[in-house]
Amino acid sequence: MFTVFLFAAVLGGIVFVVQFLLALVGMGGDEFDIADDFPDQVDVSDDLFGAGEAIDQGSTSLFGVISFRTVVAAVMFFGLIGMASLEAGLTTFLAWIVALGGGFLAMFAVHWLMKQLYELRQNGSIRIQRSVGRSGTVYIPIPPQRSGTGKIQLRMQGRIMEYAAVTAEQEKLSTGAKVVVVNVLTPTTLEVELIRDSVSTA
Repeated sequence: MFTVFLFAAVLGGIVFVVQFLLALVGMGGDEFDIADDFPDQVDVSDDLFGAGEAIDQGSTSLFGVISFRTVVAAVMFFGLIGMASLEAGLTTFLAWIVALGGGFLAMFAVHWLMKQLYELRQNGSIRIQRSVGRSGTVYIPIPPQRSGTGKIQLRMQGRIMEYAAVTAEQEKLSTGAKVVVVNVLTPTTLEVELIRDSVSTA
């Protein structure tokens, strides 16, 4: 029985490490994207079977928390806790019970964590969308004609926010130039235009 737990721990651990490394190098793809675990509707089929029905994100059922990440976490912790239980002297039956309980807890814990991260990212996306039409100041010079990226600072919700920015202007936007946000290109990058009556400080 120890071998079963060991196999589960190794298998889950390897997949977990691979996921982590792919995320670090930006090669996780859609399969490993947080949004895939928590879209408006969680599609269990995408993560497990390739066919099936979408399940609402707010579902409190077991299937509402099943995704590739949560299953990997459950398998890994099932193995780890099972081995630890046997090493602690528990019977095989009790070790199975404890391991299964630990696996389910890990599944729900990872689901909750991913949900919090997804909501945090969604809040950030909503915030940057509100920047359109707001004025700001160039912090790092922005190259002309979308040839490179600079940075701007602008005030939103009582805070000074800093974002990467590009411009279609023919001339470089120097530090201190006043600009207005005209578009959101990515969750971290804005498109800006020069406010014509602004005076550059550099």
